Amino acid sequence: MTEMVVNTTQPSVTATTPGAATLARPPVPRREQRSGGRLRALDGLRLLAALMVALYHYGGRGGDITRAWGSSPKVQFPTLHSYFAYGPLGVHIFFVISGFVICMSGWGRPLRSFFASRTARLMPAYWVAVVLVTAVFALPAVAYDAVTPSEALLNLTLLQEPLGAHRVLGVDWTLWVEVRFYALFALCIVLPGASRRRVVLFCAVWTLAATLAQASGEPFLDLLLMPEYAPFFIGGIALYLIHRDRRDVTAWGILAVSWLTGQHIAVSHLWHSDHPGQFSYRSATVIILIVTFGFAAVLAIALGWLDWANWRWLTVAGALTYPFYLVHEHLGWVVIHYLHQDLGIPSWATFAATLTAMLALAWLLNRYVERWATPALRKALARPSEPSGPVG
Repeated sequence: MTEMVVNTTQPSVTATTPGAATLARPPVPRREQRSGGRLRALDGLRLLAALMVALYHYGGRGGDITRAWGSSPKVQFPTLHSYFAYGPLGVHIFFVISGFVICMSGWGRPLRSFFASRTARLMPAYWVAVVLVTAVFALPAVAYDAVTPSEALLNLTLLQEPLGAHRVLGVDWTLWVEVRFYALFALCIVLPGASRRRVVLFCAVWTLAATLAQASGEPFLDLLLMPEYAPFFIGGIALYLIHRDRRDVTAWGILAVSWLTGQHIAVSHLWHSDHPGQFSYRSATVIILIVTFGFAAVLAIALGWLDWANWRWLTVAGALTYPFYLVHEHLGWVVIHYLHQDLGIPSWATFAATLTAMLALAWLLNRYVERWATPALRKALARPSEPSGPVG
């Protein structure tokens, strides 16, 4: 859900730049210089996380997907549905990646540039996805309710979640989480200027504050500090500090605390008993293992252990991840209904065909929307405003 190709080359800071001492940073790791700032293994991990979420949406839960299949996924996939049910943990892996990437891309970057980069990365594909899903759901042949015109327009702002409107995209709640993380990071790190000391303090204070927010049960603090997801973002930030200096003992400590708290939070929110009324049984042990895999995979990338995974197709995989994530759920329902119920295609073939179709649509969005709209919007937003002339 974060940018697909990460360029770690930062604006230079001269002695005359305000806050130059604050913006100064240690030398970029040699492996980062050799790779040009592109960590292709991270792109592959992104797509894996997105596919985990898609498996959950197509076969790991009940609800609207039951209407698409014509029966519960438990019937369609008697064994696999219990594995698909672990798919929500892909979101937690996304958040670890996001913490790593945002810290890397925001270090030494002015606030305007950071804002332009984040907005340009998120919004073009998001706007097109909102319009596309709204239009498809408005078709008479589609058996799902469309949102009202007013709600569809509000969805273009990404503020539908706090304003209580219906969502066009089922996955956009995670974007609202990301936006709040970007705001915290921008205010606490990017605006005053990134430094190791400031980043470490940010991680420590956020960890404590999120814990207190969880204990208080205060809705506003929960909204602001996101205790359910904070450990994953903070862990990703710690992993970037380790990427810069693997001997940073403090960063290793932050990572350990983030993993310990993150696995507990994931278990407490996602564990399901084996009660017959549950869609599936989720083992606490398996949840811990998947969370651990997410942290460990990004750690392996941070330490350079996966530098050998430098295939170009991984960059393509990373480029497809965000548009695929946006469109796969609701449009997938429509495709599944058509292929399985209308055409009678077997469940496994429908599943594979739907995933393929959504990846193809993601390629189209990347090729014909993101490739030109993202740099154009970034350039427009990063351009300093012209001074206004005298008013006469």
